[in-house]
Order: sequence, then C-alpha cells, then structure tokens
Amino acid sequence: MSEKIKNACVYGIGGVGGYFGGIISNKLMEVSRGMQVFYVGRGKHLEEIQKHGLHLITDKATFRCIPNIATNKVRHMPTPDIYLLCVKSYDLEGALRSIAKNIHKDTIILPLLNGVDIYERIRSRLKQGIVLPACVYISSSIIMPGTVRQRGPAGHIIFGKDPYYPDRKYPALTLFFKQMGISHTWSQNPYSAIWTKYVFIAAFSLITAYSGKTIGEVLSNKKLKQMTESVMQEVVLVGKAKQVDFDRDIIEKTIRKAGEFPYETKTSFQRDFEKKNAKNEGDIFGGSLMRLAKEYNIPIPVIVGVHKVLMAGKI
Repeated sequence: MSEKIKNACVYGIGGVGGYFGGIISNKLMEVSRGMQVFYVGRGKHLEEIQKHGLHLITDKATFRCIPNIATNKVRHMPTPDIYLLCVKSYDLEGALRSIAKNIHKDTIILPLLNGVDIYERIRSRLKQGIVLPACVYISSSIIMPGTVRQRGPAGHIIFGKDPYYPDRKYPALTLFFKQMGISHTWSQNPYSAIWTKYVFIAAFSLITAYSGKTIGEVLSNKKLKQMTESVMQEVVLVGKAKQVDFDRDIIEKTIRKAGEFPYETKTSFQRDFEKKNAKNEGDIFGGSLMRLAKEYNIPIPVIVGVHKVLMAGKI
C-alpha cells in the first residue's frame, strides 16, 4: 500500500460528498502538499462546479472550493489512491461499474452510504482494491446547483479494516484525514457503529415516508412514535442475529438523539418518496432487512407492513 495518499476522488458530490470534497479542496488550496482531489458528479450541479467551483456553506464559514478535476467520467482522471464513495444506494451499481475501470490493487474504497450490507454489495462487484466498512454522521444537502449547505457538528467518519485483509494497517489514510482536518474514528469493529446509525436512519426513514410527517411530528404522535420504536426493536433483533453489539439502551438513546433534530426535519428517503422519484432507498431500509430477517428466521412484522404500504404507493 502507498505510504501516502496523493490522489483522492470524491465520487458523488451531493450533500455528503460535497461537504468532504469541499473540505479537502479547501485544505489543498491552503497547502498543496503534492496532492490532488477529483470530483465525480453529474447534471447541473456538476456543471456549476466546473464553471465556478463548489460553494460549501457551514455554520462557521463559506468556502469556494476548486477541485483539480470535476468530471462525470472516471477515465478523465488519474487512478485515485482513495475513493470516498458518496452516492445514494440506488446509484451504487453504476458507480461500481465506473470505479472498476480506474482502480488498482491498493486503491481504498471508503463507502459513506446508508445501509448495513454496503460492504457485501461492493465486494460482489469489485474484486480489486481495499474496501473499508464505514459510516458517516453529517447533516448536509445541495441547496442549489453548485452549493452545499452543512449544518451542526462537523461531519464524522467511522471506519475499520477490510475483512479481506484483516492484517493490513492504514496509516496513510489516518494521516490523510488528519492533514485534511476531517473528523474520524478508527474502529476495530465498525459494524457496531454502522448498525447503531442504521437503527436511527432506517426507522425514521420508513416512518416519515409512511406517515408524511417530519421527525418532530413523528415523535409528537404517540402511535407513530410507538411504530418507530417497534421498527428499531426489529432492526436490533436482526443485528443481534448477525452478532452485532448494541448498547443496552440503544432505542432510548436513538429516540433522544432524534429529539435533538429541528422539529421540521425530513429524512432524505422521505423527500425522495414525496417527490415520487423513480429511484429511492426503499430496498436499503426495507428490502435488506427483510432478506436478512428471512435468512435468520426472525419475524419483523412492522417493517414488512410499512414497506409493503410504501411500495404499493410507489409511483
């Protein structure tokens, strides 16, 4: 493995990728360090970035961030030492087909997607490269083409070793994050963090889309709050069947965390569902759980019922 990360690609420059891509670009504009950053995106958002750079707005400052390359084709850039994979799950297959055309055996793929089976999905398509199980905590979104708004605490990445290469160390990646000022945690068992986040995001994604209510409205409605807690309980049962360690008060902690969000907060899945987007993350929040529950013979009636209603009403 390379002793230093010189070329980084942020694949997907929406809310998550725009934030981390912007942070990296801004840092490299301060001191080049011989590194480059590439953005892979599409549509008007990419066009604006190609013309004027990426505008990143945080609670502390506004940055104009210029990547070395912004493109919709990975062949237009050198082979990266790392891909920060920041697409939605429904775009994962296409992203992996693209990445497979520009990768070497030591390229790191760091998936910053929702879901508990992302590593397996990636490994089923990529036999080359290093895939690190990971999750990200961040609140950010595109507010207009070329502009990303991040709110609250700095984005934080939790990641761990590739099960294919259990003895490998990743000092170059840790050094890179430190140089770029990216908040991160190395975990010997990242799946605990991945599933803990999933308890939150799966439950509130399903119930906000199902009810058409915001997170605050769900918490204020006794029936919807109970449904949300039931979804969480079912997610925990599936996770425990996969030997995932949860805090004993995981559901109480998750509900408290949700209460810290602004009352009017909508989940990304809810917004996609309300727009009647042909593509949404229903399979990540429902399908994956139902397949795992079937594999381990675990009943998850609330998730099955909610998912059925959502899919029946889907475009």
